[in-house]
Amino acid sequence: MSKALTQYYQQIRQKLAQLEQQPDTLKCAAKVMAETVLADRNLFVFGASHAGILAEEMSYRAGGLAIVNPLFTPALMLNVRPLTLTSAVENVEGLGRVLVEQSPLQAGDTLLVHSVSGRNAITIDVALAARACGAKVIAITSLATAARVTSRHSSGKLLVDIADITIDNQCEYGDAAVSLPGLAQKAAPLSTIMGATIANSLVLQICELMQEKQRTPPILASANIDGNQKINQDILDAYRSQIHYL
Repeated sequence: MSKALTQYYQQIRQKLAQLEQQPDTLKCAAKVMAETVLADRNLFVFGASHAGILAEEMSYRAGGLAIVNPLFTPALMLNVRPLTLTSAVENVEGLGRVLVEQSPLQAGDTLLVHSVSGRNAITIDVALAARACGAKVIAITSLATAARVTSRHSSGKLLVDIADITIDNQCEYGDAAVSLPGLAQKAAPLSTIMGATIANSLVLQICELMQEKQRTPPILASANIDGNQKINQDILDAYRSQIHYL
């Protein structure tokens, strides 16, 4: 194995080990989300551009909760052209507020926001609008990055300043993990790996908390296994009031 690959795998193991050192934060976030579900309220997830990969990971996913609703806008998806448009759109102030206002998100709901830097305008607008309507905001972000950047929103706030609970994804400033000879910038980012691990850690803990209350978690089964279509349809029917992507 090359030196670069060895360093990358070591970094992944190190960051995952660091994540294990913040179980109280993860449990606190999962408790808020589980209480939201048990109160028949709604779960939402948002991320802009590559951060939105986490919203896709959590939505309508085999092994995932059927009741996680993504907040998407086409201009921030990675199939937009030119792809560089996403970098401009995520700093159009006001767009995030409109996105929340036009969504079903209401008081008593919980919104999970994923942003490595937590500095761009759309992320701040989404978090502020969610808090303004009475929803809880849980952030997945890089505290190392937040300590070194300034806001790109007129409020001067970062995501960490707005969230009710902040989960550190353990990623370093700049996200990428491995230095290569002759390159000023590092390669191989870690935020998607860490974000997906955090997201599925939350899902597992929400399931455990629901089971403690004698509630069956609405976990979707793989549609590629015969017979699972009925399992999934029964879940979608039972939780239709908490599912807003159909």
